[in-house]
Amino acid sequence: MTKRVRTRIAPSPTGDPHVGTGYIALYNYAFAKQHGGDFLLRIEDTDQSRCSDASEQAIFDSLRWLGLSWDEGPDIGGEKGPYRQSERLKIYRAYIQQLIDSGAAYKCTCTPERLAEVRKRQQALKQPTGYDGHCRDRDPAEVQAEIDAGAPYVVRLRTPRDGATRFVDLVRGEVSINNTEVDDQVLMKSDGFPTYHLANVVDDHLMEITHVIRGEEWISSTPKHILMYDAFGWERPNFVHLPLLRNNDKSKVSKRKNPVSLNYFKEAGYLPDAMVNFFGLMAFSFRDEREVFTLKDFTEELDLKRISLGGPVFDLTKLLWLNGRYLREQREVPQVLSYLKEQLFQEDYLVKVIELVQERVEKSEDFIPYASFFFAGDVETDPKWLMLKGATKKESRAAFEMLADRIDALQEFSPESIEETLKGTCQDSGLKPKQFFMPVRMIITNKKGSPPLYDTMAVLGKERCRFRIRKALERFKQWEPPKAT
Repeated sequence: MTKRVRTRIAPSPTGDPHVGTGYIALYNYAFAKQHGGDFLLRIEDTDQSRCSDASEQAIFDSLRWLGLSWDEGPDIGGEKGPYRQSERLKIYRAYIQQLIDSGAAYKCTCTPERLAEVRKRQQALKQPTGYDGHCRDRDPAEVQAEIDAGAPYVVRLRTPRDGATRFVDLVRGEVSINNTEVDDQVLMKSDGFPTYHLANVVDDHLMEITHVIRGEEWISSTPKHILMYDAFGWERPNFVHLPLLRNNDKSKVSKRKNPVSLNYFKEAGYLPDAMVNFFGLMAFSFRDEREVFTLKDFTEELDLKRISLGGPVFDLTKLLWLNGRYLREQREVPQVLSYLKEQLFQEDYLVKVIELVQERVEKSEDFIPYASFFFAGDVETDPKWLMLKGATKKESRAAFEMLADRIDALQEFSPESIEETLKGTCQDSGLKPKQFFMPVRMIITNKKGSPPLYDTMAVLGKERCRFRIRKALERFKQWEPPKAT
């Protein structure tokens, strides 16, 4: 009897929802629906120090915006739940103990200091870095005595020291990885939480996932997962590793070179069906070579044999072209009117803008030129404004990169959190506010005179602000200060 196809997307709620999540989710969704199966959403929140409820909700919102609804998940439930890993700890601990009892895993009391020394020595000898197996063959009773005395410990997978682990990738064919390249991976951390590897395998098995469709960065980890499937005596799922999204220079797509948050594209006015179309083009081509298609078209036509393994370029110029076609060809005038009201002239947003500029304009016509930066994407600040008074170009660039990174990390984007971030960046960069705040104002608004900076940034929102800072930094990198005469 053929199993019902079941796929999943399993993002971590540790920041803004990434374009890679949308890309991988699309292929999982389409493959499951094409075969009359189920698409699951699972939240991998084992890294409790970095996870947040706001990030989890952003994942829900962004995937729904794309039209990629799920059949089971933490917000809607299902027979195989719970669907948050933090709610499945008892399940993992039982399976970890099973691996220990069978000899497939062992407890390790090596300290971080010892591991750091091992790594340092391996690097000095130009050896591959990884765990050296110190606790692997120790007497388990001796290790347990240390644990009973209060020593922290982790649980590691006992991997073969010779031979190779092989598996079939439905896109790439047979993949073989030497076991010498696979170290004794941690399965349970010292805080009692499982690592991604253990939780991933247990959850995929218990949730009856038939096809694991994920990014190619997980190929090197697949042997660890296969060893666990075999140790448990479980049937392996089918594996598909999609090519990574790349920047134009072929580097892995990252927020330092391009916007990578789905929130950015949503707030910047990109259409969800254009985004889905764009993600589809990243690794798949239709037989008739069409470039514009619907989610329904993609679901019906998806064929793993037509997946291209070349690194797909996340080309914003192509996305902009595609979005323009959707706006012109797929939207009637009333729909465009609704789109503009939702994206640029939403009433709640206009109220916030009016509250900031009302005291600074004399008549309605003044509103447009004065408040234009509230409705623009990039304001193209002259790079000279990033050259901080009394600082070198390198020091100036470092200060703005620090600011961009800190804004990226903010979960709450309020006037108070913005003020704290700006002042903290000043202090940590050895700058005074009067050196820093006007250049920031120019990056954000391109105006010397504008409403209060913290309030302005809060109204503009995190996505617009960080995009403008990143774009200004790009221009600054290419800019050379005028030579003194």
